[in-house]
Amino acid sequence: MVSRLYPSDKEARSMILDIGRRMYQKNYVAANDGNISCKVADDIIWATPTGVSKGFMDEDSLVKMRLNGEILESGGIKPSSEVKMHIRIYKENSEIGGVCHAHTPVATAFAVAGISLDKAIYPEALVNLGTVPCAPYEVPGSEGVPNSIAPYCRDYNAALLGNHGPVAWGKTLMEAFYCLEAVEHYAMIMLYTGYFIGKANVLDDKQVEVLLDMREKSGKPRGGKPSTSPWPII
Repeated sequence: MVSRLYPSDKEARSMILDIGRRMYQKNYVAANDGNISCKVADDIIWATPTGVSKGFMDEDSLVKMRLNGEILESGGIKPSSEVKMHIRIYKENSEIGGVCHAHTPVATAFAVAGISLDKAIYPEALVNLGTVPCAPYEVPGSEGVPNSIAPYCRDYNAALLGNHGPVAWGKTLMEAFYCLEAVEHYAMIMLYTGYFIGKANVLDDKQVEVLLDMREKSGKPRGGKPSTSPWPII
């Protein structure tokens, strides 16, 4: 059996800092919001610290830890209280290598409204991302958050935390970040068609099946099946 190839500690830390800056510059997070993690061994991750802006982190502030919560390296700063959610995602799906959580404005608005991103209106989203379910609200940082996200980790690429914001995962950390970007873009399309324009040409079941087949052939089995019901719902 060929062992899985993980990024080195240096590569993981560099990616976390780079993605943190991108999230901050794209207005995906405000102040100290959001958290990022990257797997470097079967049971070891690097994670972002608590109380530090994602746009102004340095390598010394990052935390190396085991999935059982044991801290291996840190700059004296604890990991985010939401690292429990990251750990649960890794435990639920061993294929996951990176996790990104942010408060992107449009996707977060849908999370606050309790509306999943699951309409068959945008082929690129259906092929490259899939649908994005909305989990029930739980107090941020509590054990309820990882429990709420657990049912989605094997069958989807991202989810909305009720009244909170999106979380995305992938085989690599960069894949997780691209999923996060795709979630916000999909949410923007749903916002424009459903609430500004007030009209969308919804794909039918046959058209959706073609797209799901394309997704499967591209090596992306997760994502769920979108709804072909009318959108917007009047």
